[in-house]
Amino acid sequence: MIEKSPNDWIFFPKPNPMAGLRLFCFHYAGGSAQVFHNWPGHLPGTVEIGTIQLPGRGHRHNEPHIRRLLPLSLIMAQELLPYLDKPFAFFGHSLGALLCFETARSLRRENRRQPAHLFVSATAAPHRRSLGEQLSGMRKSALVKKLRQFNGTPAEVLQNDELLDLVLPTIRADFELCETYEYHTESPLECPMTIYGGLEDHEVEAERLAAWSEMTTGACEIRMFPGGHFYINSSRAIFLHTFAGDLLRLRS
Repeated sequence: MIEKSPNDWIFFPKPNPMAGLRLFCFHYAGGSAQVFHNWPGHLPGTVEIGTIQLPGRGHRHNEPHIRRLLPLSLIMAQELLPYLDKPFAFFGHSLGALLCFETARSLRRENRRQPAHLFVSATAAPHRRSLGEQLSGMRKSALVKKLRQFNGTPAEVLQNDELLDLVLPTIRADFELCETYEYHTESPLECPMTIYGGLEDHEVEAERLAAWSEMTTGACEIRMFPGGHFYINSSRAIFLHTFAGDLLRLRS
């Protein structure tokens, strides 16, 4: 059973107060904390996983969505403060990568503790993004077609109008977070970074993904996996095995 923290923003699927490292996981557009529910069983026992739950989904489904990323990162930085009493790292997939990056920068502006490592996945570097299609305002049929191409939304949802009407407002709001995000130049972060991506991800150009290395003065590696934008699902076993190894090296 997932245990939530007192502030409602963070769930700990498998609380582990003796862990030496906390890993905070930021979900993709349309996702929720549930995305990471089974990850603790595949990652090192020395790591405690905290999963981010944004408003408008799960137990927070009655709360209004937040539609601007920079203000959200300021809130996120404040909500995380009680849990930064030990070394911590961030993992973010797609939208989550942008949010964890800006949250790290928000913490730095407040002279707070910085992540020991940033793991960013499946999105172009903030300064190398292209606007592309504006998905948040698409008519329903076009948006559903696009979601099928992403291959990240369960087929049973895409085939059920009632379920679609429940999830599409959240998906639209999250896409708006991405589409209205504006990168502002600051000095690079100092923490090491690992960049993950899917070899068949046609939504993210390889060069724009690799450009994350310019966002830190620390060491940076890139690892690519079979699959598209949601390789974390289609290549889940190999990805989590690799991720576990990277986390173990981080703790060594």
